[in-house]
Amino acid sequence: MNKKLRKAVIAGNWKMNKTPAETTELISEIKPLVKDADCGVIVCVPYVDLEAALQATKGSNIGVGAENCHWEKSGAFTGEISADMLKTMGVEYVIIGHSERRTYFGETNVTVNKRVRAALDNGLKVILCVGEYLEQREQGITAELVAMQTKIALNGVKKDELKNIIIAYEPVWAIGTGKTATSQQANEVCAIIRSTVKNLYDTASADAMTIQYGGSMKPNNAKELLDQPDVDGGLIGGASLKANHFAEIVKAASR
Repeated sequence: MNKKLRKAVIAGNWKMNKTPAETTELISEIKPLVKDADCGVIVCVPYVDLEAALQATKGSNIGVGAENCHWEKSGAFTGEISADMLKTMGVEYVIIGHSERRTYFGETNVTVNKRVRAALDNGLKVILCVGEYLEQREQGITAELVAMQTKIALNGVKKDELKNIIIAYEPVWAIGTGKTATSQQANEVCAIIRSTVKNLYDTASADAMTIQYGGSMKPNNAKELLDQPDVDGGLIGGASLKANHFAEIVKAASR
């Protein structure tokens, strides 16, 4: 982290977990544990839990995000939710391009860019996910791949819009597998992403960009990862579903 240049942010990605009642309960447990956090705190929850999350976080320092949005405002897209709908509800953030969307639901770099554009146009803040599969890391193309994903996702994004974007590096091979990139590996790729932003825009934009690590960050490795200069927080999966674990990670980012 380098808090002199940019904000640290810890965001929970609940994935397909928790009912509305369970959402209210978990956020009620989290709130007192993170109320003094010296970093951004966000919970990204399933669509059906958004209203419960918005109510439960009222008056707190916890932001609420969705886990995806469609690029069209409305239309014949059964099962989809638009950025406009999320904004109207009062949602502040949205995750776009998560590896599980890319792996299971046909997400491409092009559709990621379209979603980013729609989210920004509707006043949402974006958590943009990029990252490589194990095979791609072993082939030595991580740098090229992550740079390409970042460039395509940010196509058409103006410099003054970057303040509404967080980038999350998520090595796909470290998600839900129990494997974690070493702190050095995480920092190396976050630095590549920052360099890509610098080449697309300028040094000031790159320095101000919050870049999270999103590959199995837990209480026992959060401090080591967050001690890296280019790791500015975490996109937290499993550990975000346990109030004390999530709070420990927030604490590690609040130093």
